[in-house]
Amino acid sequence: MNPICAIAVPHPPLIIPQVGKGDERGIAATVEAYEKAAEFVASFKPETIIIATPHSVMYSDYNHISPGIGASGSFARFRARDVSFKVRYDAELITAIQGICMEEGISAGTEGERDPSLDHGAMVPLYFLRQAFGGNIDIPIVRIGLSGLPLREHYKLGAAIKKAADKIGRKIAFVASGDLSHRLKEDGPYGYNEKGPEYDRKIMETLSKADFGALLDFSENLCDQAGECGHRAFVMMAGAFDGLSVKAEQLSYEGPFGVGYGVAIFEPIKKDESRYFLEAAGKQKRAQIKSRRDNESEYVRLARASLESYVRDGKIIDIPKGLSDSLINRAAGAFVTIKKDGNLRGCIGTIYPVCPTLAQEIINNAVSSGTRDPRFNPVKPSELDELVYSVDVLGETEDINSPSELDVKRYGVIVSKGYRKGLLLPNLDGVDTVEEQISIAKQKAGISPDESVKLQRFEVVRHY
Repeated sequence: MNPICAIAVPHPPLIIPQVGKGDERGIAATVEAYEKAAEFVASFKPETIIIATPHSVMYSDYNHISPGIGASGSFARFRARDVSFKVRYDAELITAIQGICMEEGISAGTEGERDPSLDHGAMVPLYFLRQAFGGNIDIPIVRIGLSGLPLREHYKLGAAIKKAADKIGRKIAFVASGDLSHRLKEDGPYGYNEKGPEYDRKIMETLSKADFGALLDFSENLCDQAGECGHRAFVMMAGAFDGLSVKAEQLSYEGPFGVGYGVAIFEPIKKDESRYFLEAAGKQKRAQIKSRRDNESEYVRLARASLESYVRDGKIIDIPKGLSDSLINRAAGAFVTIKKDGNLRGCIGTIYPVCPTLAQEIINNAVSSGTRDPRFNPVKPSELDELVYSVDVLGETEDINSPSELDVKRYGVIVSKGYRKGLLLPNLDGVDTVEEQISIAKQKAGISPDESVKLQRFEVVRHY
């Protein structure tokens, strides 16, 4: 039964004695738990070890699987050159994984930048595994990087890894390498955010219960504000256990340096039809989208129809008959925002009207948002059923004298310096302060943080 076992572990280089030089004693419980976790893996005698790490090659839309026959690395950059590793890759399993990914449309493989040196996200667990295997670990590995793809795509990749291992009869152990929140303390390396402790409590409870379906429910906003780095590795591991009941045990949790370190172990028990979490999540998402579309406003219905027509047929629709006066008898600036799996998929709009009617403004901006936002590839026909929309209709802009006249929930902001101008809508997830709002608007305009700017504010009516 694959995977035969798995562990979720952190990767602080200071946990290695030659790097920590005594500081590792500050996380003694993590050291002890790590040793137990590594011994747990060794006891199952795996034929290949899968390591999912956030510090290998990382792309926004592709999970990179390290290619070649093997790799080496050391902790030289952490002033411990003598702690080094040389591993071989399981080329047969990598080929099998790529084959299944291609069949199932999963964006993963060995294409792209080569990464000949092992990263510390892989080497820290290898250090403890080498000890557990008697000082020499002569087992091939598969090293897989994370990506900016949605959580469910990482889950699908984990399931593909399991299928590939079963196909070629390989017994695999899965190592999900990832630290938890990096924002647990004001004096920590990344400061404090209240979402940090919240994330750590939630993730350790989820892992200790093997409640893998809940891993897919973590919001991107929570993960971002917490500053975690391992969540997608945990989700990939969960995908490898798709359809299996799992025995889980939390071995430790610490965060004395401002970064959360959790250690947990997992063992499959039996097949369980109730634990196909991706399938269940898909049904729930489709029901939510249907409910939303059944109740969407005419503004959003118009935006969605516009993009769907353009993507499927290459045509800009005419203004439909029967629209309300507010759409056909006035002009206004409008932004169309598109999301997929809770993540932004496109957002383009106009501060001031460029069309004679608001309806035409929405039609044009919906098409631009889905096909011309430079941050994203154009929307594909296969994505249309998964998208959710909102339309912001902008009110009049007014000059203000200071940030004290702003409110992130109520007002959008426009910052300008000469010909450079940046806008940020109000009431956005993850933007909680006026300072953040102005900073992001400056970034969008290419204005330096310390440059003075002209400030304007505006209100919007948001339609769903």
